[in-house]
Amino acid sequence: MLWGQRLNVATRLTSFPTNSTAFYSFEIQHSKIALYLSSGKWNYSYWEFQPTKSRNITFIELGSKGLEIFNDKYKKIAQISSFGTQFQPLRFLALGNKTGNMGLYFYSPEKRSFEAAFQALNTTCDLPLACRPYGICTLSNACSCIRLLTAKKGAGSDCNGGFSEGFCDKGQPEMLELSGVSSVLRTAPKRVNVSKETCENLCLQDCKCAAALYSAGKDGTSSRECFTYGLVSGVKQVERGTGLTFMVKVPNGTRVSHGKSNVKKWVLVMVGVIDGLIILLVIGGLGYCLVQRRRRRRRNMLASDNNNT
Repeated sequence: MLWGQRLNVATRLTSFPTNSTAFYSFEIQHSKIALYLSSGKWNYSYWEFQPTKSRNITFIELGSKGLEIFNDKYKKIAQISSFGTQFQPLRFLALGNKTGNMGLYFYSPEKRSFEAAFQALNTTCDLPLACRPYGICTLSNACSCIRLLTAKKGAGSDCNGGFSEGFCDKGQPEMLELSGVSSVLRTAPKRVNVSKETCENLCLQDCKCAAALYSAGKDGTSSRECFTYGLVSGVKQVERGTGLTFMVKVPNGTRVSHGKSNVKKWVLVMVGVIDGLIILLVIGGLGYCLVQRRRRRRRNMLASDNNNT
């Protein structure tokens, strides 16, 4: 989208990432402008901007200092401002092919290249496809696979362990529960005032559901919401204590607790080592006491013999 260009409501820009069936879109709607990830029939937003006071959008225009948003009376009601351009005007808006990030760009004479004055998403883990499907973007902005115990060892570099996201006519699946994990994907089907068990069953009973996110609030009782997803993407690690539980559907018999089994083994090993050290210390202490007693007896016997002589 070039400087001075307008886009009316109900229009969009699309961008196709390489080596993927999914694509991104930048869409202008009456209530907001948003970025979407589309894969098959699934369509999830991962960034949104809404004017204050719920004012409706009629068109947007790229100005010299930012993306301007107008209503039906040609009045500007909001603006996404650019930063760091100094005296350089914006030249274009672009949606990244690989990342899906939206940016406002200006030309830098010093660097002789186009630079981003604004980006919708500033961290790697907020990108919808920062990691492969069934991967988790960690707090260190690195990707880690969801740990699964699968029959296919070394099933390639995919994080799904060799099985697909479809579970229709494939037997009874089960849910793998991950704490401290959330999703950047929004506008997913939602149920409110439900329990975590109900949320889990909602996904299990829908063969097209691949994952579910349950939010119980920080206090564990408020905003009990259940979101269901048709794909396992945009998963990222969050700080614990947020009340979020992410559940992934996996084939029956393939799940392992995500890190819990290793923790349990580590605890058992440490307990065994500590118990062993305590026993050795006790035995060593008793042996030392016995040796000292024997030495004292010998000294007393030698002293009594010397006195007698």
